[in-house]
Amino acid sequence: MPRASTKNPKPDPSARREAIKGNTTKPVDQRPKAPAVDVSNAKLDSMDRFRENADDQPLSTATGVLIEDDQNSLKAGPRGPALLEDFHLREKITHFDHERIPERIVHARGSGAHGEFKLYKPLPKLTSAGFLNDTSRTTPVFVRFSTVAGSRGSTDLARDARGFAVKFYTEEGNFDLVGNNIPVFFIQDALKFPDFVHSVKPEPHNEMPQAASAHDTFWDFVSLMPETTHMLMWVMSDRAIPRSYRMMEGFGVHTFRLVNAQGKSRFVKFHWKPLLGTHQVVWDEAQKISGCDPDFHRRDLWDAIANGDFPEWELGIQVVEEEDEDSFPFDLLDATKLIPEELVPVQRIGKLTLNRNPDNFFAETEQVAFHVGNLVPGIDVSEDPLMQGRLFSYLDTQLIRLGGPNFNEIPINQPIAPVHTLQRDGHMRQEINQGRVSYEPNTLGSGCPFQTGMKEGGFRSAPRAVEGEKVRSARGAKFFDHFSQARLFFLSQTEPERQHIVEAFQFELGKLTVPAIRERMLGILNLVHPPLASRVAEDLGITRIKAIKGFVNMGFPAGVDPAQWQPLPTDQSLEPSPALSMTHLPNDPAKTRQVAIVFAEGADGATISRLKTALAKAGAAGRLVGRRLGPIDTTTGPMDPEFSLFTTNSVLFDAVFVVGGAPGLESDDAALCFASEAFRHYKPVGASGNGSAVLDRAGVSGAKPHPKAEPVADPAAGVVIGNGAAAIDGFLLALKQGRHWGRGLKPPVQG
Repeated sequence: MPRASTKNPKPDPSARREAIKGNTTKPVDQRPKAPAVDVSNAKLDSMDRFRENADDQPLSTATGVLIEDDQNSLKAGPRGPALLEDFHLREKITHFDHERIPERIVHARGSGAHGEFKLYKPLPKLTSAGFLNDTSRTTPVFVRFSTVAGSRGSTDLARDARGFAVKFYTEEGNFDLVGNNIPVFFIQDALKFPDFVHSVKPEPHNEMPQAASAHDTFWDFVSLMPETTHMLMWVMSDRAIPRSYRMMEGFGVHTFRLVNAQGKSRFVKFHWKPLLGTHQVVWDEAQKISGCDPDFHRRDLWDAIANGDFPEWELGIQVVEEEDEDSFPFDLLDATKLIPEELVPVQRIGKLTLNRNPDNFFAETEQVAFHVGNLVPGIDVSEDPLMQGRLFSYLDTQLIRLGGPNFNEIPINQPIAPVHTLQRDGHMRQEINQGRVSYEPNTLGSGCPFQTGMKEGGFRSAPRAVEGEKVRSARGAKFFDHFSQARLFFLSQTEPERQHIVEAFQFELGKLTVPAIRERMLGILNLVHPPLASRVAEDLGITRIKAIKGFVNMGFPAGVDPAQWQPLPTDQSLEPSPALSMTHLPNDPAKTRQVAIVFAEGADGATISRLKTALAKAGAAGRLVGRRLGPIDTTTGPMDPEFSLFTTNSVLFDAVFVVGGAPGLESDDAALCFASEAFRHYKPVGASGNGSAVLDRAGVSGAKPHPKAEPVADPAAGVVIGNGAAAIDGFLLALKQGRHWGRGLKPPVQG
């Protein structure tokens, strides 16, 4: 008997389209909208032809064929097998199977934004670079921030250095300043970079831990490489857990060269100084943020730009004349050293502003390809052995990650300067080259494209004499001072910052399973600063710090026995450098900060409104946190919270003010934890009305210190309780003072 027909009636696509439109909802953003800002620039304009918008457009294949049905594959009957001839199915699945490109080996986790750079004054004496000599120019930029060790799916709040890479789309070509938020690096020679990265990545036998240095292989490596010591001090400091990408410095790390039109060369270090100042989170807070919102930094950057709070940095330079190269107690070519700003002041020469979010994360942030060798006339490299290796490594990395040699044709990587090369073919070539000629010199193409001299804007490397024997087992003599600048950094920190470094070492070394590595690292710290080593050892239960008898795996001069060799002695005479402390930079801790306003039914609506207005005037944002979502009745009418105590956490805010409301909030565990945790993280905490009862129950208004925090300098600092304008004014003052470290200050680490 033939089967009954099961053929379904053909759906009406117009009816489906209208049904979808009718059920489409857009998220409601309750925050005030930023005024529209014209952020057009030459780079963004050049990318317009690549943008695709599907609003009110029919669905098609990649070759432009319209799709009748995108819900069902082509089958042999309603319940039959799929047919190989279904080109739409094969195209869609094949593309999906290949959507992921290899992630970056390091700096895989990143966030990016478009912006612009404006020069303050021309620098013809220093450089011939056009964008550093024309104040009428607005140079487009794309900036990518990143963590170093973690994978693409790791948390933003890992203890780690942060990448700070800036691509300048200049009229003379692209210049990439590929740096970090720390001015030095772990190693001196690029040959050791694979070893360093292998050590800090998850251990290969079990693929753990992710985005963390607190494990045996990392500390085994660094404890055998004393050149890493200076960088370790930075990574164990608050610099490695920034509050925001917008609130961290950036550095070019290496010593570059600036070259003027006359060919005169000078050494230069590049700095990015954030106008919001440098700010951090505490380690306990960082771990909790990773659980509450692993995209914390990514979201913060995106929201700030979307709200018109455009992040800004000033570009600074430290310039050293070539004849002064050897006048420092360190080597300018050593990437594990910095130039103290007290020796060579930083000149601020221009401003970077980020003012547009990407349209598509993959197309822009993920596909952007930085390269230390992307230089423009007037800027050149130095002989820094770490930099020399990066000149090879970055280009080589893009070849495999982006599929071939034509990655510069991807829209985000294309320069705004005209491009005429003799490069041909290759994977995913976009350019259609006309004519017969792909070589130089030639006559068939009238000698074109032709080379230019330096006077016509061509790039010319800075001339310098190069002479010496071909050697491997040798480094400059000053490269072997591994501990003086590490000591300088530690002694330049404020007391709370020193305490955080001690606690970071205690946490990291406490995670190790091999005692010998822990003991060896304490020996290294003892060479830096004995009181630091003693404080770290105390928490680890180690009463005797063993002296380091020798070092291995170093670039020793020929004929030196590694077991007998010692680094240069630590320079005890170096004066502290205030510029190395995060508190040195001018800043306004209130600007763009997020303040949680906690309330319940019956709260004083007038106080909430006045507080939000006062915060907005100070440049901060008051965000309503209710006991539940949905309209909550206050004395002035219903108010809609953006969050509930169940959907958010105090670690996601910079300060907390409890307005209170109906009785019961002081017994709500979530409210008590919210207030208590903010207090333990040294944040400003305020309360009005019966909100003070919440602080009482949470142990905040009584200013009860943490049991280990003895002696306490001022445990009540930053806690404001009261009603009316006085309470709001006091809370704003506490907010503008930033973190209140006095609540947990321990005995000082002796200098």
